[in-house]
Order: sequence, then structure tokens, then C-alpha cells
Amino acid sequence: MLNPQQLFDRLETLGIAQHTVEHPPVFTVEQAKAHRGDLPGHHIKNLFLRNKKEEMWLVVAIEDRAVDLKRLGEVLDAGRLSFGSPERLKHHLGVEPGSVTPFALINDPTHQVRLALDRGLADGGPINAHPLVNTMTTAVAAADLLRFFDATGHVPRWLDFPL
Repeated sequence: MLNPQQLFDRLETLGIAQHTVEHPPVFTVEQAKAHRGDLPGHHIKNLFLRNKKEEMWLVVAIEDRAVDLKRLGEVLDAGRLSFGSPERLKHHLGVEPGSVTPFALINDPTHQVRLALDRGLADGGPINAHPLVNTMTTAVAAADLLRFFDATGHVPRWLDFPL
């Protein structure tokens, strides 16, 4: 599992520019809003979910979007979804609760976690996400985040929120 500096090195190798700020640990959208300062762009929430068949998803949505897990399970044809355990999160994405991030897909080389993205993220503004820890926020261009997903082999499924 990679650490933030290894992630930054990989982003540099991919030619992805990033801007990172440090802040106190945050575990909720409300805490992030209080500590992030004036960072432009999209701020996101990330849901690590699973179903009874042990299939897993990382759902990335604009932070203020409502997410109905029942409806999301129907849209993804996944059945009933629930949050993945901290142990499952650590095993598959290499991060702790509060640090769930699309960058964690770099720790999923076998593509066991499926990716679902809020279509609103595609409008061109930078996307702000934790770089594998919840004590920093890293901004990258939306197009660069898509290049990152391509490099990790994760094909996003675009969703229209709210569901």
C-alpha cells in the first residue's frame, strides 16, 4: 500500500499537476468544510460500499449530494448496499476510515473495487480529495483524475446525483 509521498511521485510520473494543503484530521464533510480554507473546485464525499455478494464500490460524489443507498444499489444493479468495514477498507484500498479517496484506487491493482462517479465532477473544475490520509487535501484537474483512473485500470461509471 502506498503512502502520500509515493502517490505524489506516481502523479508526477503521470504528468499530473497537484496542489496539496495540510490541515487537522477530518472525518466528515462538515469537519472538512471547517478546516480546508478557501480551496477552489469540487469537494467530494467518498463512500466505500459492499453488497451481500462481497462486491465493492467506491462512490465519489460532490460533497453536498444526497445519496440514497437503496436507490444507488438499484442503479448499480448491486442489490442492497452497506458500508464496507474498516478492515475491508484497509485490505482493498489501503486507507483508514475518514481517508477514503479516489486516489486509494492506486492500492487496488486487481480491480476488486468498482468506481462510480458523480457526473457533476466532469464540469472541468479541480477536484479536491485526500491523498490517502485525512490530514491533507490534494487538488487535481478533473481530466487529470480521469487519467489517473485510466492508469490504475479503473473505468468509472457515471451517475446522475441525487439518486
